[in-house]
Parts: sequence; structure tokens; C-alpha cells
Amino acid sequence: MISRIELETVWAPRLLSVLRIITALLFIAHGSSKLFGFPMAMDPAPNLMSLIGVAAVLEFAGGILLALGLFTRPVAFVLAGEMAVAYFMAHAPQGFYPILNHGEGAVLFCFIFLYLAAAGGGAWSLDSGRKA
Repeated sequence: MISRIELETVWAPRLLSVLRIITALLFIAHGSSKLFGFPMAMDPAPNLMSLIGVAAVLEFAGGILLALGLFTRPVAFVLAGEMAVAYFMAHAPQGFYPILNHGEGAVLFCFIFLYLAAAGGGAWSLDSGRKA
């Protein structure tokens, strides 16, 4: 049986890292589909100087930084803002409820990124190595 202290001191930072890594990998897929057409292509491909192009760069580059756990707090804060803007620009005008306006992903990403901005990258991050 795992004690409460072991859960808090050993496993919580590790699971925070797992949450960060899995979230980042899912987020990278959004950016790579917009930028590189992988795993699915956007039609048409966005202009990098457009709002969608800037979002694609943020999603891809920010996702890579988050996956590595490098500059986790500021990157996560910026990405939370991006997701809030995406929700209110693209989803909220289609209706109030996220289940109806298909904004659940944007809301979840936003709040996970806010949590990461506050909690940091966890035990398995480049940030934790930089502080040592």
C-alpha cells in the first residue's frame, strides 16, 4: 500500500509530468496538422501570418516545449490564453454549452495549461534539471 506521504512526495510530481507530456503530445498534433498536414491536413493550409497560422506555430512549438518540460510555466500560460481566445472566437458563438459548440477540447486544454502554469513541469522535466 502506498502511503499518503509517498503519494504526495514521489508520485504526484511524476504524474504531473505524465499529464504534461500526454497533453503536450495531443496539442502538438493540432499544430502539426495545421503546419505540415500530419496526421491530417487542413484544407487549405493556413498562412503563417494569419490568426490560424500563429495558433499553429504556438501549438506546435509550445507543445514541444511542454513535452520537454522546458519553460513550462510561461509556455503553459501563453497556451492557456490561446485556448481561451480559440474558445471564445470559434466555439462560444455557436452556443453556450461546450458539448453543443464542440469546445470541450479547448476548455480542457485551457484549464490543464492554467494548472501547469501554476504547478510547473513536474519531476520529469527539463525545468527541474535547470533549477538544480
